[in-house]
Amino acid sequence: MGEGEKKGGLFRTMKDFFYGAAAHDSARNALKSKASMEHLFMLVTVGDMLGVPVMPPYYSLRLLPHLVPQIPTWKRRMLREKDLTDGFG
Repeated sequence: MGEGEKKGGLFRTMKDFFYGAAAHDSARNALKSKASMEHLFMLVTVGDMLGVPVMPPYYSLRLLPHLVPQIPTWKRRMLREKDLTDGFG
């Protein structure tokens, strides 16, 4: 093991530590916010699949090619049974 690898390892460890201490919580909140915004966008555009017509079909059809890969997971998430304890944690 060379001295350069030790310095790189120490630098990497310090960088990871400071990221975890300072920015990890913010990054996690940003990802949660992004997921909820995508969830809401999917509900507005293709909610009529679940019986929630919000947007005129013309605009939904224009956006459909961009949303097709996400539809099966979105439907599974929307139709999943929810429990009172799902909100905790």
